Amino acid sequence: MKQDHIAQLFKQFENICYLFKGIECWSARELQLLLGYSKWDNFLKVIDKAKVAAESAEIQVSDHFADIGKMIDLAKGAKREIDDLALTRYACYLIAQNGDSSKPEIAFAQTYFAVQTRKQEIIEQRLLDVARVSAREKLSKSEKKLSGIIYERGVDERGFALIRSQGDKALFGGFSTQDMKRKLTIPGSRPLADFLPTLTIKAKDFATELTSHNVVEKDLKGEPSISNEHIENNKAVRKMLLERGVKPEALPPSEDVKKLQRKLNSDVRQIETEAKTKRSE
Repeated sequence: MKQDHIAQLFKQFENICYLFKGIECWSARELQLLLGYSKWDNFLKVIDKAKVAAESAEIQVSDHFADIGKMIDLAKGAKREIDDLALTRYACYLIAQNGDSSKPEIAFAQTYFAVQTRKQEIIEQRLLDVARVSAREKLSKSEKKLSGIIYERGVDERGFALIRSQGDKALFGGFSTQDMKRKLTIPGSRPLADFLPTLTIKAKDFATELTSHNVVEKDLKGEPSISNEHIENNKAVRKMLLERGVKPEALPPSEDVKKLQRKLNSDVRQIETEAKTKRSE
């Protein structure tokens, strides 16, 4: 997400915030449009999921989802009242968490309502952290998918490890998985991908998805042919990166993705704790 888009979304979320009975709130009707939902009924389904999540966290739903009315203009100066809700920051956070994460507005909202400060630079950094954790989870799923596909085609777990290693060697310009671990001072027992920057994680994921697709399309069987396919796909991805001035083996390591995940989870727990505290006040 580009910085100017982040700045625009940040301003939009700030502008629709208002005080309801002395509490910072957002109108569900306005939030619906800002989060990219064209139909109120579809957005209500997300709100209902958010209410269930609040109940599961032992949060009083009525403290964060207040039923109110909203007047809208009709033709010839007429007005009509429609259903609306006043949503606290915590309610908005739960809605974002239960929304369609493929929408950039939802991804932004998940971060916007999770952090307790309005400093835009903090939001931007957390967005980057969320993106990296998500990319790592996606790579794990892609590798699991490939493992399942090639297992049915005569490749066992040891063979898959060899294929993945050959792919790394092709992607990193001759550096093996272990070479890269030593180069980036990564513990030998930890996965290389846990310390790679987001760009490299996504590059590995793309090459893996290509291999899964082509193994099926070309009906490849056995370790040699599948390994060659994975090598060629990683070489193709590397070529694309080099053409854009990026050498994957030269990129510095990033923070342990497991630590990032724990930090993000801690943010969520803090939000829930503060919400409970406000309820009891």
